Amino acid sequence: METLDGQQCPICGKNTLTLSEGDQEVPYFGKLVVFGMNCSSCGFKKSDIEAFEPKDPVKFSLEIDSEKDMNIRIVKSSEATVNIPRIIKMEPGPASNGYVTNVEGLLLKAKDVIETMRDSEEDKAVKKKCKNMLKKLQKVMWGQETIKITLEDPSGNSAIISEKAEKSKLSVKKNK
Repeated sequence: METLDGQQCPICGKNTLTLSEGDQEVPYFGKLVVFGMNCSSCGFKKSDIEAFEPKDPVKFSLEIDSEKDMNIRIVKSSEATVNIPRIIKMEPGPASNGYVTNVEGLLLKAKDVIETMRDSEEDKAVKKKCKNMLKKLQKVMWGQETIKITLEDPSGNSAIISEKAEKSKLSVKKNK
């Protein structure tokens, strides 16, 4: 991993930003370039991944039905949308990051988002809905319930690496 310190942070403007870049080989996916930015002053962080070879837009679906599935590897670029129906949809945007994780790590990220929403919400009905979503996620992580995860990436830089995962071509809408 190569790093470059003392760069200007796009958020706070101080020269305390560290840029990093490195290669990582992911079995059954190929070589990735991992990018990162981290500011020691304001805490700004941004990361992304990009496949070494250009890829076509892609969609992956995975039915999680056992505790063993928690170990399935996921590569997610900052341009990917993660959808866990009736639980959460994590869409790309300025704060979106790319990462390599597993199903458990992805579900823990979803859990963190739902907990934050629950804790900041005043509406009791929304709090209850969040509580029920958290219960369902926990049951899925224990292998007691099934759930489907969908990963859509117009850049093609994402994957669910498992024979159980269904891969299909993602049709990308073009702006006129």
